[in-house]
Amino acid sequence: MLPTRVLAEAVADEWRAQKERIDPATMPLTKLANSAIDGVRGREQAVIDDIVKYAGSDLLCYRAEGPKGLVASQGKHWDPVLAWAKATLAAPLRLAEGVVHVAQPKASLRRIRRELEGLDPFSLAALHVMTSLTGSALLALAVARGKLTPQHAWAAAHVDEDFQISQWGEDAEAAARRKHRWRDFAASARLLEAVRG
Repeated sequence: MLPTRVLAEAVADEWRAQKERIDPATMPLTKLANSAIDGVRGREQAVIDDIVKYAGSDLLCYRAEGPKGLVASQGKHWDPVLAWAKATLAAPLRLAEGVVHVAQPKASLRRIRRELEGLDPFSLAALHVMTSLTGSALLALAVARGKLTPQHAWAAAHVDEDFQISQWGEDAEAAARRKHRWRDFAASARLLEAVRG
């Protein structure tokens, strides 16, 4: 049973678009809805735990030491989200240079957990997918709360990759993978919107 008519109609549209052969790759909302029903419902705390674990090593907290262009791009895309988390969620996070793990304040992680507590299985499924695709619970929450559009969050998640592409060019296989991942991310954002009705 789907929680809103909007979501039910969106899933039905995916089924209506199928031809002689059913192609699951063209049905991301159906896949997400099934994940919510079969994989999240009854396991909400485990899913919340996993999202909070991502927040404990959130992508936005790990900064490059150089070159300057990459450092500037990370700051431009990531600093406003961190400032929003501090001001709106009361969840300031610590930054680190490089990949050495930095422990995040327990109080901040508790506040992020509170943002997730009580969410329905469908919203949690969507947030979990968005978090795992980007490596950032903050980007997922920023989309859920309307701070970022899905497109802006996706761009922020790929600052490092886009910088490398600007230096060395794009690999066709990596571009295809990214396109498929974007489809799942965008579907998750659509599901969040549909659940709100």
